[in-house]
Amino acid sequence: MTTLLTKAFKTAENLPAVEQNALAKWLFDKLHSEATWQKTFAGSEEILEMLADEALEEKQKGKTAPLDHSRL
Repeated sequence: MTTLLTKAFKTAENLPAVEQNALAKWLFDKLHSEATWQKTFAGSEEILEMLADEALEEKQKGKTAPLDHSRL
């Protein structure tokens, strides 16, 4: 555990139990959310690269047009 994280937990020890529980829930939710995003995007790098290559090829062939923001 890093020094900063240790210091944060030591500080949290002085909070009332309700606030400690709220902090713990927030931390668990944050860690779970981060893990979920990592799993979601783990296999998408190849697909994104393929789509980017396809878009560049279409631009080089003149098959694209500038985006008209007023039509969004």
